[in-house]
Amino acid sequence: MHGAARDGLSHARRVLSIEVNAATDNPLVFPGEDLIVSGGNFHGQPVSLALDVLAIACTQLSSISERRVEQLVNPALSGLPPFLAKNSGLNSGFMIAQVTSAALVAESRVFSHPASVDSIPSSAGREDHVSMGMTAALKARQVVEFTRTCLAVEVLVAAQALDFRKPLRAGRGVAAAHAAVRQVVPPMEEDREIHRDIEAVSALIDSGALLAAAHAA
Repeated sequence: MHGAARDGLSHARRVLSIEVNAATDNPLVFPGEDLIVSGGNFHGQPVSLALDVLAIACTQLSSISERRVEQLVNPALSGLPPFLAKNSGLNSGFMIAQVTSAALVAESRVFSHPASVDSIPSSAGREDHVSMGMTAALKARQVVEFTRTCLAVEVLVAAQALDFRKPLRAGRGVAAAHAAVRQVVPPMEEDREIHRDIEAVSALIDSGALLAAAHAA
């Protein structure tokens, strides 16, 4: 499933790389050749299709990430304390974090409805088939941000679960990633404002430091 999502992301990256380096003006002007060509290359369908795929791929990633979070915070499935909370009768632990992830996945699914299949003619019918590329871009950007947050929640939950598993040790890559997380977020001993932890791990993901730590190990 992760491989299919990676393929979707690779496709989007390839198409966007082509389009950002392409000449899409109409007409195309070649001053060195004293030539003007009516090309009609301005249509944004390649971009809107690619961005719809990007949104769908990211939604799939966030969806399976949330399911892993649920399995970690559910004591019936993990064998760990409920919601990975110490003194679970007094603390909620990561209960709201899982709810947050579930809410973002639900919203991402709405945003994953493809914009590229829609079209509203404009310019007195001259632009009779439009790409809806801007709508696709806005939706995709939102889904990417939601997915990053879902992955940050999973990283936080996984780190707490590893703490509960001590003295058992994780593999080298996982241990290195866990150490990188603990440099910016301490273990949750009691309830606190978890959005600060999510933002800290999101920044760790954005910077590439989390992945770099695992690769280096």
